[in-house]
Amino acid sequence: MSLERKAYKTAALLLLAASMMFTGCASKENHSTGTVEESGNNAETDIYEISMVYPASLEPKDLLVVQDEINKITKEKINASVKLIPIGWGAWSQQTTLMLSGNEKVDLIVSGIGTYSQQVSKGQLLELDGYLAEQGQGIVGALNGLDPDFLNAARIGGKTYGVPSIRDLASDYGITMRKDLVDKYNIDTTAIQSLDDLDAVFQTILENEPAIVPTVKYGNSIIDTYTNSYFDNLGDGFGVLPGYDNGLKVVNMYETPEYAELLNTVRRWYQAGYIAKDAATSTETQYNLVKAGKAFSFISHMKPGIENQESKLTGTEMLSIHLRPAATTTYNITSIMWSIARNSKNPEKAMMLLNLMYTDKGLINLFDYGVEGKHYAKVTDNMIDFPEGVNTSNSGYNLQMGWLFGNQFLSHIWNGDDPELWNELAAFNKNSLKSKALGFTFNADAVKTEIAAVTNVSNQYKIALETGTVDPAKQLPEFNKALKAAGMDKIIAEKQKQLDAWASSAK
Repeated sequence: MSLERKAYKTAALLLLAASMMFTGCASKENHSTGTVEESGNNAETDIYEISMVYPASLEPKDLLVVQDEINKITKEKINASVKLIPIGWGAWSQQTTLMLSGNEKVDLIVSGIGTYSQQVSKGQLLELDGYLAEQGQGIVGALNGLDPDFLNAARIGGKTYGVPSIRDLASDYGITMRKDLVDKYNIDTTAIQSLDDLDAVFQTILENEPAIVPTVKYGNSIIDTYTNSYFDNLGDGFGVLPGYDNGLKVVNMYETPEYAELLNTVRRWYQAGYIAKDAATSTETQYNLVKAGKAFSFISHMKPGIENQESKLTGTEMLSIHLRPAATTTYNITSIMWSIARNSKNPEKAMMLLNLMYTDKGLINLFDYGVEGKHYAKVTDNMIDFPEGVNTSNSGYNLQMGWLFGNQFLSHIWNGDDPELWNELAAFNKNSLKSKALGFTFNADAVKTEIAAVTNVSNQYKIALETGTVDPAKQLPEFNKALKAAGMDKIIAEKQKQLDAWASSAK
């Protein structure tokens, strides 16, 4: 038995003994009033149940099957069980806000997703530094083994409230296209060096495949994520750093020449017919459009292994061209993290589980892929595929969300991916350009009214501009005028003030 497991079992026995001493004859009363259940413990075995809340596109039909297998590991190693609570992306913001602001028991929860600093400022997340030192050294070692900057970037006011999952902690940018059409029309991908080189490619598709749109939105825009290849968006895009540096001077992205040039490119494509006329209002995802044979390409952020990932999601073999270099910003790191909620009844156990998610290969592969033999089968020692008779459509557990559950580098590699994928991704993270503001997190409390007003203006103008639907020569000046009226300058001034203070304290 490992020292770690001995420590966990010893701690569990001491806790049990202490519990018996203090409860004694009152145990029956506690059971009758529900005290034990409210604390999250199983009354019969004193095994703490860790509530684990995370986003998911769907709830797999075999969720409880996987949960049972997870609990075999956690009961043995940390004397705890796990309750998996997936929440749909559409309901995530509202439901987790209610969970964290009320008294609902939540132990581990995915933080980030645009709300990290707000959750910290509201006191909804626990400071983790003490728990990391006592129960989370495996997390610290795994992240510091990549780059100490990654864990440090999650700090707010010098304190840690979230732990980033180990995944692609940088992004590069480019275009992903249907490989069959690239091959069919002998498209020379080596000649594609910039967005301007795509006009000829799109024209080929337009002339020869009239039922297929040459390029479609990724999210709500043709070029939304691509703007991040020019700027550190400092969390929300309302005040950015050009070139990830700019002497730490914050500017309005929508007034920069880079943004204007991107809009002119998208407008040119729209007028040429390379973008669908209903692009601004369509709600179909890029994946569904490609899968349905209605789209050729989309522009997005990328990472090593992106081609196989997008091929799985579209059900079509895809080919990716990387056009902009990789960079790491605070948001790359803090967008997906794990935190312990203020509502946790046993933060130590929550941290023990989190530590296993960064160190225990068996546990990680359950979270990522489900049960071996039922949801996946080994092809080699570290490469897997579906078992015979199982595929994406009938698998009872096919999340495709390995980037979420702790340390993805402990995951098996899916058949067809590069066997060296995790080594490549580690090098990708390590060698990326690091923003000069890496580690800075903006607290929007002082300008939350202006943030709301500017967001409304952005919603009014941005999608139409970034799908080419309107003329940027006319609409971009109006957009910026409306942004200023809504308080953009005040937001930038507050962000600059906080960034200056952060830079001074970091010296």
